[in-house]
Amino acid sequence: MLAFLALAVAATIQVPTGPALTQAIAARDAALFHTFFEECDLAKMTGFLAPDLEFYHDRGGKVAGSAQAFVDVYATQCEARKKPDAFRSRRELVADSLYVDPIPGFGAVEEGDHLFYERQGDGPEKLTGKAHFVQLWQLGADGVWRLSRVLSYKHQAAGGG
Repeated sequence: MLAFLALAVAATIQVPTGPALTQAIAARDAALFHTFFEECDLAKMTGFLAPDLEFYHDRGGKVAGSAQAFVDVYATQCEARKKPDAFRSRRELVADSLYVDPIPGFGAVEEGDHLFYERQGDGPEKLTGKAHFVQLWQLGADGVWRLSRVLSYKHQAAGGG
């Protein structure tokens, strides 16, 4: 019965395709990372995440097994960034690396590369690293894209090969 209900719900989710899908995911991606690195808004961050979020990182291991666990870590980082001399980061998507493919009845998979910049306090910003990522986005019945799974890997220092 549960499997039947899952299929019925999946059948009602109409995932866009082509440029419309890529634009939707690129916009959601940009908003997610802007919120994460520059806003420190816990409620807004929670809205980007599926409750069963899983996040895996090649340096940190399994970073989160739920949206709540992710937001708890995020809250701690936000507190640390309030100090005047704290390190602050920014993420930039490498635009021509973005690839988005639909997952019928569920959402989309997003893949690409991103660059990370850092500054201490109000100091100058500098490129500090790059990485590759794969993100699974779930399109809710409410029409909202939520991050469901994240693989973040191939982290390298800036200039690293």
